[in-house]
Amino acid sequence: RILKLSIMNPAIKINGVHKTFGGLHALKGIDLTIEQGEFFALLGPNGAGKSTLISILAGLIKPTAGDISVMGFDVVSQYQQARQLLGIVPQELVFDPFFNVREMLRFQAGYFGCGPENDAWVDEILEGLGLTDKAHTNMRKLSGGMKRRALIAQALAHKPPVIVLDEPTAGVDVELRQMLWGFIKKLNRDGHTIILTTHYLQEAEALCSRVGMMKQGEIVALDTTANLLN
Repeated sequence: RILKLSIMNPAIKINGVHKTFGGLHALKGIDLTIEQGEFFALLGPNGAGKSTLISILAGLIKPTAGDISVMGFDVVSQYQQARQLLGIVPQELVFDPFFNVREMLRFQAGYFGCGPENDAWVDEILEGLGLTDKAHTNMRKLSGGMKRRALIAQALAHKPPVIVLDEPTAGVDVELRQMLWGFIKKLNRDGHTIILTTHYLQEAEALCSRVGMMKQGEIVALDTTANLLN
C-alpha cells in the first residue's frame, strides 16, 4: 500500500533544509531531489554536513527549517511511514551483543512488521554479503569487517526501497569493498534507490550516476558523475 501511494514521488525530496546547533550553522539551505532508482553519491570532506543531513533523513534530529520527504512521506510529520521505506547504514559499528547474525536480522525486520515470510530475503542478504557461514555466530564474536557486513545486512533486513550508506567502506579491506560494491550495484539494478556518502572520489566514480558535492553545509556542485569528472 505504501509503495502504491508513493509510486510517482521522488525517492528523496529536500527543501530548504537548515540545521543549527547553537552557534554552528551545520546545514545552510539544502535543496535536493533524488529520483526513485537513482544511485546517488553525496561527496564532501568530514564536517561538510553529510552526516547531519542523514540524521535528519533518519528522523534522529529535526531540521531547524525546511523539510525532507521519503517517497512522498514527511520525515517529521509522517515519521513512521518515511522510516519504513528507508534503510540506513551508519558509520559507527552499533550492534546487539546478545544475538547471532540471523536472529539479529529477523528481529530487525520484525521491528518493521516483517514476519517469517521475510526469511528468504534475509537468506539472500546473508549470501550477498558473504555472511552465510556466520549466520549462527554471535555478533560479539565477529571480526571488524564481518561486523561491518552485518551492519549493512541489518539496514536491509526489512527490504527498504531507499537505502542510505553513510561511508560504508571507511576502513574496510579491498576484498570487502569489492564485494559490497557488487552487492549494492545489484540492489540498484533490482530497483532500490541508493544514496552513498563518501569522501572517496573513486567510489563515487565506480558506482554512482549522479553526484552532489557538499562543503561547509552547502551543496556546491550537483551533476552527473561524467560531467563532474570532466
